[in-house]
Amino acid sequence: MLGRGAMSDSSAVLPWLVIRQDDNGNRYRVGRYATQGEAQKMADKLDERGHKQLYWVERMGQGDRP
Repeated sequence: MLGRGAMSDSSAVLPWLVIRQDDNGNRYRVGRYATQGEAQKMADKLDERGHKQLYWVERMGQGDRP
């Protein structure tokens, strides 16, 4: 049993998003991460594939993106 103020794995906060935009302008959330660094590392890894998609990192609640 978790005490008051304790956090379980299922309630972990993952405020950093990796967003992908394809060549048709459609945007998709690729993943959620605990830190900006983790999210940026994943975005960079995906970007290295050389496809036409654009990847970026943003904090949840920023802008009008998904």
